[in-house]
Amino acid sequence: MKAKRILAIVLAVLMVAALAACGAKTNDSNSGTASADSGKKADATGGSVYWLNFKPEIDETLQSLAAKYKEAKGVDVKVVTAASGTYSQTLTSEMDKSNPPTLFVIGNQQGVKDWKDYAIDLKDTAIAKELNTDAYNLYDEDGKLVSIGYCYECYGIIVNPDLIEKAGHTMDEIKNFDGLKAVAEDIHARAAELGFDAFSSSDMDDSSSWRFTGHMANLEYFYEEKEAGGWTECPASLTGKYMDNFKNLYDLCINNSLTAPADLATGGHDAENEFKTGKAAFFVNGSWEYAAVSEDVPNATMIPYYCGVEGEEKAGLNCGTENCWAVNSKVSEADQQATIDFMVWLVTDPEASATMVEQLGIMPYKSAAKSSNGFLNDAAKYTADGCYVMDWATNYQPNVDEYRAALVAALNQYNADQSDDNWAAVRTAFVDGWAQQYAAING
Repeated sequence: MKAKRILAIVLAVLMVAALAACGAKTNDSNSGTASADSGKKADATGGSVYWLNFKPEIDETLQSLAAKYKEAKGVDVKVVTAASGTYSQTLTSEMDKSNPPTLFVIGNQQGVKDWKDYAIDLKDTAIAKELNTDAYNLYDEDGKLVSIGYCYECYGIIVNPDLIEKAGHTMDEIKNFDGLKAVAEDIHARAAELGFDAFSSSDMDDSSSWRFTGHMANLEYFYEEKEAGGWTECPASLTGKYMDNFKNLYDLCINNSLTAPADLATGGHDAENEFKTGKAAFFVNGSWEYAAVSEDVPNATMIPYYCGVEGEEKAGLNCGTENCWAVNSKVSEADQQATIDFMVWLVTDPEASATMVEQLGIMPYKSAAKSSNGFLNDAAKYTADGCYVMDWATNYQPNVDEYRAALVAALNQYNADQSDDNWAAVRTAFVDGWAQQYAAING
């Protein structure tokens, strides 16, 4: 019986080999096998890729890259993009499906806690070997490399120097909050005469609120973190010591703008276009906007979040990333390998990496295309001049979607009526909300 079983196995192996030699196709729709006349090489692993994308603004680019990879390698790559502010919910939903994402984002330490069991250890993988720095990688408490940065970015306040000069000022005047405030308030006071205002709109809808509840909020977290000597994990609470500094800059933005504060809740104002068309001199955003605005404002530059902190003349830009790739540990080894192969292609192929760099900023990989992003070059110059980098302490926000939603609600109330009581509600959402959301997820 044993001999017969062995013989049957041998015959079965020979039959499979014969079919493969004759070009037979499998019934696996994700096999990546190309047609005989396409001239493309079939995916050796038989795997496919499903990337659940974190950034809506690059969806079109990623769809194009997925099609190019399929054309070049014969491997299916599906890209699904979560709506702004819904990534956590979308990821949870997609992971419960029979064909979950093979590639997804774990962008902060809270994400590591939530999803580490769904991520393979990327240490010693082909994609990890392409890295040129460990600075943007995330590890769990056991030293497992859970996710790796695929780009890093910077954010701050984008400025049109031509409009600053047209208003009779110079960029040299803006070296701290007092200088920024003087220039912005003067421009706003003379907006009708000048034909442009100080700040573009600071909408609080989902497409824009993250610029303030995620990015600008970072200035408060950063200075708390800096004073504490650095955070290595999410703190259970905040002191709120730098809330007045957050208020300084936030008030300056909403009260010296094209759009009245009470009209910010529903959104609908195109802040990027307002800046590009010369209607506003300042635009709160990040390095990913360089490609969009530099064609119309070629000498656009970026300045730090000046907010009245002592010594901020030596502040630099906010640099970091939430864009960290993780590979799903629950999918087949074939899909994992296909996914890693795709990642390697994105950071080594000259054309693909150039496209990624253009859209995302600097990619921390040895063979990736070099960045021509002026805002990232601004960040590098601040650092070279001895300014401190404001790291992304905002990545520690606990239960991030719920935390930011409460902050948006409080800011909308304050925007409609800038009373002391309403600012107290913002502080409560900002500081007490942190502790509440930390407790909700940590017990």
